[in-house]
Amino acid sequence: MARNDQPAWTPDLLDAPHAAPDKSARVRRMFNSIARRYELVNSLTSAGRDRAWRRRAVCLATIRSDDVVLDVACGTGDFARTFASAGAELVVGCDFARAMLTLAVGRSDATSRWCEGDALRLPFRSGSFSVASCAFGVRNFADLDRGLAELHRVLGPGGRAVILEFSRPKNRIARWFCELYTRRIMPVAAGFISRDREGAYRYLPQSVLSFVDVEELCERLGRAGFSRTTATPLSLGIVTIYVAQRD
Repeated sequence: MARNDQPAWTPDLLDAPHAAPDKSARVRRMFNSIARRYELVNSLTSAGRDRAWRRRAVCLATIRSDDVVLDVACGTGDFARTFASAGAELVVGCDFARAMLTLAVGRSDATSRWCEGDALRLPFRSGSFSVASCAFGVRNFADLDRGLAELHRVLGPGGRAVILEFSRPKNRIARWFCELYTRRIMPVAAGFISRDREGAYRYLPQSVLSFVDVEELCERLGRAGFSRTTATPLSLGIVTIYVAQRD
C-alpha cells in the first residue's frame, strides 16, 4: 500500500491498475477521499447522463414490488435510491468505503438499508436477494471473477444481476473522442472539482481503458454461473448495461 505521504495511485501503478497487488486497499482509500464531491463530479463530467444511465438500467431490471435488491459497491447510494424509487420492496446498499456509505445513509428512505462490507466477501447468506446490482463498480473489484461469483451466490433462483459499467465504443470516431476525453479532459476537470489528492481521477479513467471488453465480461458472467446475459450499450457504447440471469 502507498505510504501516507504518497497518493493512493502513483504514476507507476497506472499502466496496469488492475494488477496492483493491494488494489482493494488503494480503491478504498481513494473513494473515502473523494466521497464528498463524488456525485457532483459524476454529474458534471457525464453532462448529467449518469442519472439517465441508472434509470435505464433499473428499467431493464424489470423491478417488481416483491423484489429485494442488493446494490454492491453502492457508493453514496444513487443507484440504490433509483431501485427504491422503482418500487422494490427493500434495497440494501453495501460498500467498503465508510465515507461513501455515511453519505448514503444520510440520504436514504424507509425502504433502504445499508451495510459496510467487501464485494468479494459479501456478508449475506446465499440466495438472499432477487436482484444484485453494481454501477461503475465491478472494474474496481480486486478479483473480478470472485466478485461476480459473489453476485451469483447471493441471488436466489430466477434472480438477476444488473451491472452498469463503462465500456469502449466500437465506432472508431466515437472511440477516439471517448478516449481523448477520458485520457486528457476528464482527469483534469474532475481532479480540479474534487480537489483530488489521491490520484483518483487518474486511476478511474485508466481503469476504464484497461478493463475487459463487453464480450469478455459477458463470458466472465457465464463462468460465474449465470445462464444468460444481455448487454445493452448506451450513449454510443460509452456505457453498457448487463443483465445476467440466475437459474
